[in-house]
Amino acid sequence: MKAFGIFDVLSIHDEEGMARYREQVVPVVERFGGRYVAVGGPLEPVEGAERPTFPVIIEFPDMDCARAWYGSAEYAELKDLRHRSAHTQAYFLQAII
Repeated sequence: MKAFGIFDVLSIHDEEGMARYREQVVPVVERFGGRYVAVGGPLEPVEGAERPTFPVIIEFPDMDCARAWYGSAEYAELKDLRHRSAHTQAYFLQAII
């Protein structure tokens, strides 16, 4: 079943670092079968009080691929760069249908 990496970029404190991250991350995601389905964009709240700041959604073939990407040596340096450059929240969601 498909899995989704859901990230919310709450704040960026190193624009250069995030620019380097964005330039390099897509091919690494693609090597693990992932593809970006949403990067920011207009948000229309319809229920509740919580609002993501800048949501990013990545689709993977399954949870194993998502976990393999996130824990991979190929992503480790980029993940560290993202952590140094921005405050984010991240979740994996496994589709059940």
